[in-house]
Amino acid sequence: MPVRATLEARPNSQQAAAEGTNFAKQLSAAFHNAAAKVLPAVVTITNSPLAQRTEDLGATEDNNSNDAEENPLDGTPFGDLFRSNPEFRHFFKGIPPQARGEAISTGSGIIIDSAGVILTNTHVVQGDGKVTVRLPDGREFQAQDIKTDPKTDLAIVRIRNGGNLPAAKLGDSEAMDVGDWVLALGQPFGLEGTVTAGIISAKGRGLGLAARENFLQTDAAINPGNSGGPLVNLEGEVIGINTAISTQNGGYQGVGFAIPANLAKWVAHQLIDTGKVRRAYLGVMIQPVTQQLAEQFGVTVHQGAVVTDVPAGTPAAKASVKAGDIIVEFAGKKVSSPQQLQEIVEETAIGSRQHMAVVREGKPVTLDVVPAEQPADYGLARSGVGAPGGKHDSSRFDKLGIQAETLTAEVAKRLGVKTDHGVVISDVRAGSPAALAGLGSGMVIVQANRKPVASVEELEKILGRQSLDKGVLLLIQSDQGTRFVVIRAEG
Repeated sequence: MPVRATLEARPNSQQAAAEGTNFAKQLSAAFHNAAAKVLPAVVTITNSPLAQRTEDLGATEDNNSNDAEENPLDGTPFGDLFRSNPEFRHFFKGIPPQARGEAISTGSGIIIDSAGVILTNTHVVQGDGKVTVRLPDGREFQAQDIKTDPKTDLAIVRIRNGGNLPAAKLGDSEAMDVGDWVLALGQPFGLEGTVTAGIISAKGRGLGLAARENFLQTDAAINPGNSGGPLVNLEGEVIGINTAISTQNGGYQGVGFAIPANLAKWVAHQLIDTGKVRRAYLGVMIQPVTQQLAEQFGVTVHQGAVVTDVPAGTPAAKASVKAGDIIVEFAGKKVSSPQQLQEIVEETAIGSRQHMAVVREGKPVTLDVVPAEQPADYGLARSGVGAPGGKHDSSRFDKLGIQAETLTAEVAKRLGVKTDHGVVISDVRAGSPAALAGLGSGMVIVQANRKPVASVEELEKILGRQSLDKGVLLLIQSDQGTRFVVIRAEG
């Protein structure tokens, strides 16, 4: 019986193996076809910061002009020594930049227009050096025009006289789901035309590498040199620009990040057309709706973005937006995070009138707002100067674990906060509810349970009427901005 059962099962096993082989071949064919569509448009980009100055040195060696020669120690503590002792120059003649330890970086790019327009990362081409583009056929061209957008780490590079170049198609990154197959193409470690496979591991990641982030995460192998290269779907469409890795050893560890193609398209079109990116803005400070904040504001987790501050004169202030509003919809699009709201607003037509839905004190409110052009320095953190000094109406709030004093104009100026009222925290007890909530010395409490706080006495009254085991909602301002915090204290 066991032998017969084994013999009877064998045809089914062979059929299953054949089906598995066919599936693997189909997947392999999909990888091959997608890579074949895009590889001809993937380029190598070399950034040689001092290459041009090295060439200049060779051209002027015969004129015996020390002033015209390159100082290889410029920018170091020994630069003046070199200038004062020209006899040192002969030690550096004929030594290539890389032998002197000067940085020459290599990255990737993708041709998006057959006329020679290439999309890559800002960090691949930044600096004032010589940027060289090498095509898959081996031809090399010096970049003739470079436009960058540091806020997204995207850049446009142009080359000329390359002929009718193969260009890749930018696809719809929003159509990608977690688990979808993708290919990462580029030049990792200088190995041209490398293709690796993986899946979309997550969407909407932020790493703090750039001012504007909404990364696609992938486990397709991305390594140094892949930056600026394409992340491709199985249709052979570019759905991301490889930008960063998360690693502890400098190499691939299964966590890579790419800028979504939809954002890249929007940025690229502006850089191509005008050489810069114009963004719309509301002017509000916002934060995510966490579980604790959701309970305080009567909304669901990840529903909208909480407004924490509305500076005077901004489009939001003109539209009567208030701190504590939850923005749940903008321009007909649902909002689930500050990052998403920021992206929707910035891509809105500047000067256009838009409807914005908010939840205010538990009730829906619709506002009309006209986004203006974002100032160039918008979003830069104000610089603070540390904790307050001296004691003015100081009070200890033992249950919270803080000591605080009424804010004065002098202390507000010193802390770099823009508020004319509040209670400034002068000390936080280690391990206390306030410490666990992330509060620190020098932060200013401007609201408690949505009521303005002008003195320690007012804060004491509000806290006296509040059961701390249910949590107290504080609006905190610091040199880094404004945010809501929920603090709970047992008993």
